[in-house]
Amino acid sequence: MPTDFGAPGAHLIGLIGAGIGPSLSPALHEREADALGLRYQYRRLDLLDLGIGPERIGDLLAAARLTGYTGLNVTHPVKQAVIAHLDALSEEAAVLGAVNTVLFKGGKAIGYNTDASGFARSAMGGLAGAALDRVILLGAGGAGAAVAHALLGIGAGHVLVLDLDTARAAGLADALGAHFGRDRIDSGPADALAAAVAGADGLVHATPTGMAEHPGSAVPTGLLRPDLWVAEVVYFPLETALLTAARAAGCRVLDGGRMAVYQAVDSFRLFTGTEPDADRMLRHFDELAR
Repeated sequence: MPTDFGAPGAHLIGLIGAGIGPSLSPALHEREADALGLRYQYRRLDLLDLGIGPERIGDLLAAARLTGYTGLNVTHPVKQAVIAHLDALSEEAAVLGAVNTVLFKGGKAIGYNTDASGFARSAMGGLAGAALDRVILLGAGGAGAAVAHALLGIGAGHVLVLDLDTARAAGLADALGAHFGRDRIDSGPADALAAAVAGADGLVHATPTGMAEHPGSAVPTGLLRPDLWVAEVVYFPLETALLTAARAAGCRVLDGGRMAVYQAVDSFRLFTGTEPDADRMLRHFDELAR
């Protein structure tokens, strides 16, 4: 496939994050571009491989812009830090205070959030019919902010956001409360999880724990029960320690794969201006994940 990314209609895309070696995003995007006949290359820009910290996100952004990138996906730990280096934000990204997609257009770097729409679409399919009266969200970072927005958008009655950083959790609850209604979202410390889960319909895990670089589970196995549904944001590995324990406990589960695909669908559309085939991308993801 041609790789002249200075040519009209060609796209050079990057993924910035830490420990992103296992990410399926490059192959997922490039396979869809091949199917659509687009010139498209997707590169990993791993902070760990580059030997730099998240505070250098501005330098990476500037380098990508100068190099001629069409845009970037950004993931943990820079979904919030990247905002200070952007020229504009979509309305949703501004409400969430988190960005996972950056488009370079008209000389500007514009931030979007496709995680929220990705989780919403995933949950509407994978959790259809599940009770949403009381939902616990563990993690108030960039992914957590998107999930909270999605949950409220699809009709969750009340979302309780728990995080080690209580100020961050409270800030997210305040921002989304102003948008959806203050009585529908609240916050608390991560150590309130046990008491909170006891009366919850479902739990969404949105911290880095469980990723290849951060193995383990943030949810004690003893808190899981058959009438609790459990959703995961992490998708590499697809079967996290939390999901394994939840299945064993008889919980209905939703892995992070569909969210990863649907956010990629929306990002791909922003990057190319072309509508991707979501069903084809789901098939590609399943092949890649196997």
